[in-house]
Amino acid sequence: MRKVESAARIREIIAAARDAGQTIGFVPTMGALHRGHMALIERAKQQTDIVVASVFVNPTQFNNPKDLELYPRTPEKDAALLEAHGCDIAFFPSVAEMYPEGSKNPTVSLGSLATVMEGQFRPGHFDGVVQIVSRFFEIVQPDKAFFGLKDFQQVAVIKEMVRQLGFGVEIVPCPTLREPSGLAMSSRNMRLSDEQKQEALHIYRTLSRASEEAKSHSPAEVKASAIAYFNQSDMKLEYFSIVDPTTLQDLNGTWVEGATACIAAFCGEVRLIDNMQL
Repeated sequence: MRKVESAARIREIIAAARDAGQTIGFVPTMGALHRGHMALIERAKQQTDIVVASVFVNPTQFNNPKDLELYPRTPEKDAALLEAHGCDIAFFPSVAEMYPEGSKNPTVSLGSLATVMEGQFRPGHFDGVVQIVSRFFEIVQPDKAFFGLKDFQQVAVIKEMVRQLGFGVEIVPCPTLREPSGLAMSSRNMRLSDEQKQEALHIYRTLSRASEEAKSHSPAEVKASAIAYFNQSDMKLEYFSIVDPTTLQDLNGTWVEGATACIAAFCGEVRLIDNMQL
């Protein structure tokens, strides 16, 4: 595995791979890697010749400075994990490398995709996501990019960004990996105590219960029941929504194929998100 910090060097390596007729897979991450990230690497290895993974905690997608400060960073461990799982190029850029002086932000009209759920509670978050992912796509120019569906809304936003900006990259959504307990794998789990990890299971239980109730109740009924059930815990619910998987608009009376329940909640000071197709 080659560890690279320079965008110019990445471009050189990618150009040589392209000259050799090789396809490029890309897995963007914010580090603090876990088995869920490694599943993305493995999927990329299956579908492309050269796998590039980036490790970069992007400051522009944090609307809470304390959250940015506390976000776990484990670069040495990350590099070792990537190498062990067959990553070909690990890209560890600096903020200055990703946001050089004079760089311009792309213009993407996300509409309601960026104003519901995460967009409502984290203003500017998806502007930062578009900014950094488009920058990575310009540098790496992948054939395929692999994203975990735990960040369900982010996948929808990136697909729309690709459509509007005309990137020739296929977005490959990958299933959420869970602990045996059901807890969705997340870098933020590192900040949870063992007791909090048990408490956080109420998120998964709420989603699972909603999935069962969806067989015989309307979206509005399932949502009301889920919120009442979740609020039996000590966690603070930020939102619970049942949405159309394409538009992300709330469903009330009628189900659509792929309807997805999305949740965000605080376990102590740690904000967790999860979702489940109903």
